Amino acid sequence: MKDYARVGISLFWQRQMIYAAALGLEAYYYSWQLALLNLAVVVISEIYDFTCFRKVLKMNARDIASARKYIKFIYVGTALSAANICIYALTVAILQGHTTHFLSMFMLFAAALFASMNNHQLIPILIFRLAIYGATFLFIPIYDIWATNAPVTSDLWMQLFTSLFVMFFIIDCSRVSSGLYRRTLQQMADLKTEHEKTKEASAAKSEFLATVSHELRTPLTSIKGSLDLIAARALGEVPPKMEPILTIAQRNSTRLNALINDLLDLQKMEAGRMDYFMERLNAAEFLEQSIATNEPFAQKLGVVFELEPTAENLYIECDASRLDQVLSNILSNAAKFSETGGKVTIRTEIIDKMLRVSVVDRGVGLPEEFKQKVFDEFSQLNSSDKRKVGGTGLGMNISKRIMEAHGGRIDYFKNDGAGTTFYIELPLAKVGHAIDAGSEQAPLRLTA
Repeated sequence: MKDYARVGISLFWQRQMIYAAALGLEAYYYSWQLALLNLAVVVISEIYDFTCFRKVLKMNARDIASARKYIKFIYVGTALSAANICIYALTVAILQGHTTHFLSMFMLFAAALFASMNNHQLIPILIFRLAIYGATFLFIPIYDIWATNAPVTSDLWMQLFTSLFVMFFIIDCSRVSSGLYRRTLQQMADLKTEHEKTKEASAAKSEFLATVSHELRTPLTSIKGSLDLIAARALGEVPPKMEPILTIAQRNSTRLNALINDLLDLQKMEAGRMDYFMERLNAAEFLEQSIATNEPFAQKLGVVFELEPTAENLYIECDASRLDQVLSNILSNAAKFSETGGKVTIRTEIIDKMLRVSVVDRGVGLPEEFKQKVFDEFSQLNSSDKRKVGGTGLGMNISKRIMEAHGGRIDYFKNDGAGTTFYIELPLAKVGHAIDAGSEQAPLRLTA
């Protein structure tokens, strides 16, 4: 019923244009008095239908008593509008005399076709409307044949046979439209069911990841701490033969710890429970600190970070730890894909009131057609032996989510020469809200 009402309201102006054309023809060629009378009935019918449709849309879907009441109202509205069209056709046919009635029959055909295409939501209503049109369709030629005692060779008989053919066509159109509507409803129900199953599976997956990650974190922290103590010689000297094995164990425990942290972050983001503590920071100072944090990693790979001069009066509003996480992902990737002895350049620029931080490496270069894969979960484009350091495959996906939560973006492009430029863009804090380096401000907590 609600689908029927929505369609009825959406087709309001289309119906008015059809009525206007039909009444204009009647007024000009036959009788303006009858046209005005039909217009009055149209106005009454449309007001009645519009009021009824609005009430149906507001109806509680589980209120059976209201549904039964409003279906009766719809029957009344159907009878009123269909009768008006049929009276129009009959009066025009009478004024034309006993001849072929193109205008009358065409208006009936158009009304029946319009109903078969748009009233298939309620089959009993459609049948009721088509029965009224069909009776008028047959009455006009049969009355002419009876009144004139026309022979079978007369055009009046041809009009009757044509009417039968048209009625069959309209019934078939109604059957097809109704079938398509029913299949669409079934498909929508199937999609809704599958969507619910997908949501349940996603929730189960997130819960599983969170549980496993939390359960792994505690023993892994103990294992990693123990390995670090042994490697630091806190428990005595390490036998030379054990050092390579200890190094491997340390490296893999670090990677596993990073994977668990990334999984927990991803689970929080998908559940909408990631907290962001927003504060205004000086962009130049923040970049210097972030680069200093990641320099030891780059030095191990024989790569140098170079920060180009940055304006001192640029401020951004961000979660410092999360933005540092994004920059660490970009800087570490740039170092991984750079050749030993290579240089990674970090520069800033203002583009459309956004601060862009670009990280330019001079490695093998990343094709731009891989963008979808780069920011997918568990995606590592280079799994070959050329990859000097492994990763979790979640870093860039998490970085993308963090930047979106900040109202910014992360992207990359391949350099004209060697290497790739990854960049992030963040809205600049308003000048009036900029704070001095030594001032204090309570951070704003957001959940995304």
